[in-house]
Amino acid sequence: MATFREYLPYYKRNLKVAMPVMFTQLGAALVGLFDSIMVGHYGTADLAAVSFSNAIFFTVMVFAMGAVMGVTPLVGHVHGRLEKMLAENATTEQINHKHEQITAFFINGLCYVALLAILSLAILGPCIPYLSEFGQEPEVVVCAKPYYILIVLSIIPFLLFSFFKQFLEGLGNTFVAMLITVGCNLLNIFLNWIFIFGHWGVPAMGAKGAGIATLIARSLMPICFIVVMLARVDWRRYITSIRAQLITRREIEHLITIGTPIGLQSFAEAFLFTASFIIIGWISKEALAAHHIANQMADLTFMLALGIGSATTIRVSHQLGKGDLYAVKMASKASIHLCLLMNTIGAGIMILFRHQIPYIFTNDEQVVPIASTLLLIAGLFQYADGLQCIGAAMLRGIQDVRTPMRIALISYIGIALPLGIVLTFPLGLGALGMWLAFIVALAIPAILFHIRFQKQLKRIKP
Repeated sequence: MATFREYLPYYKRNLKVAMPVMFTQLGAALVGLFDSIMVGHYGTADLAAVSFSNAIFFTVMVFAMGAVMGVTPLVGHVHGRLEKMLAENATTEQINHKHEQITAFFINGLCYVALLAILSLAILGPCIPYLSEFGQEPEVVVCAKPYYILIVLSIIPFLLFSFFKQFLEGLGNTFVAMLITVGCNLLNIFLNWIFIFGHWGVPAMGAKGAGIATLIARSLMPICFIVVMLARVDWRRYITSIRAQLITRREIEHLITIGTPIGLQSFAEAFLFTASFIIIGWISKEALAAHHIANQMADLTFMLALGIGSATTIRVSHQLGKGDLYAVKMASKASIHLCLLMNTIGAGIMILFRHQIPYIFTNDEQVVPIASTLLLIAGLFQYADGLQCIGAAMLRGIQDVRTPMRIALISYIGIALPLGIVLTFPLGLGALGMWLAFIVALAIPAILFHIRFQKQLKRIKP
């Protein structure tokens, strides 16, 4: 067994890549958190409306974002080979060929994103006239409709942002995405203050105001990426060297082959959480608001795990491209250790301060006690959530995506959802029953993903 001294350089390298991603993901989660806090203080119906709308929206959005994540291991693998060739003083022709491969991923990736955007709009758009059919209270639906339309429109710029982010992560850079995310999210929060509560001559719009702020901020994100890539010489080549001949059906199909299973895996988890919002909404708007609070807090710690997971995919794909299987193993184990540490901190905060945290979101005395109970369970399920995230990231790094997708679909939809319904209604546990089902849903893939990774590593030849 390796010692702490042997792991230390891998901790440092993983954290160097992971920290900007963690801040990026945390920044995205914080915008959702501030949306909830600010809208929650505007009104409980508006908070429930934001929760309900995002539940539907993110089911599709998470699939599309997951599908785009396939870009990172593909670019990362080629970039790892390129780094090895540069270290071995390969010929200019060989190096240029690798750069052309990366350029091909860039232009075909943009075509792939266009297809994902069209698919997402085709699914989300027709839901607009039928929002009242999901069994939510009428006042919630009235608040939800304008907010839902605005966030659906934001899916196009946000998918472009996600693509640029994943592409640069494949090249090993995670810092730029962090800067853009932090800057645009601060703008989002400021615009929330203007549009939700009504300042600077703008009328107070509640949930609709939050939607306007989100659309403006998300529209700026891909523009910032394009400016940065054009300003940096070694990245500019991937835009300026684009040729129509590089767009091929084979490359787009390659992206679909890797990206679709990742998207479906993400969709399975998102579908479970979306269904939970709708099901808990059948109990009461107070239960739904409490569920939203617990989910927001769980999202914050999950964003940290997701950051470490993104770094894991980058590090594993780079080391695999270099043919260094020992570094693949050590980088993976180092990520597991870091994730467990983060989860322990997150779980401790949620459990210890479960009675105080709900007041950050609302003063509704019917919501607070429900949220406090849910935060206890949310703290306990952090470990399973984090470990399944890292396991999936490790498998993405070696481009093993089909079996994890099957495991996720069975665990999240086939097992957890029926179990959650039974615990919530027939057994009378309410929202607590759904959160107990979450633990089961996440524990199964957490175990199976890590077993799968160890088996797959033994099959890879250096």
